[in-house]
Amino acid sequence: MPTQTLLGVLTAVNLGLVGYQSAHAPHPASPPDVIRGRALEIVDDRGKVRASITIMPEDPKVIWKGKPYPETVLLRLITADGRPNVKLGAGKNGSGLLIAGEDDPTYVQVLGEGGETTVRLKNKDGRERVIRP
Repeated sequence: MPTQTLLGVLTAVNLGLVGYQSAHAPHPASPPDVIRGRALEIVDDRGKVRASITIMPEDPKVIWKGKPYPETVLLRLITADGRPNVKLGAGKNGSGLLIAGEDDPTYVQVLGEGGETTVRLKNKDGRERVIRP
């Protein structure tokens, strides 16, 4: 009888430990709270990049408005044939959004740089309209 009692107690302890571990263990399918990295690319079934978020470092070789091109965070949404039809960028001087049409150079560009804002519209035939406040 003492052996059966010992086996019963050990079984109860084991069941208690299994229950405790399953209640406190993270679910294997739960995503991490934060994904950290220097860039992110989303690819399609063929392995082609269709969306990306990158940090473009400052480039002293490229002069933009009298200063080196600043560090910029850039989001690109790319078509199946490799054309970035949506670009959203943010840097020290401001930010911009470009939404392109099917044909070059059709696009809408919204810029906020320094204390100025601009909306630029351009059609396939080259007609352009710039809107400033």
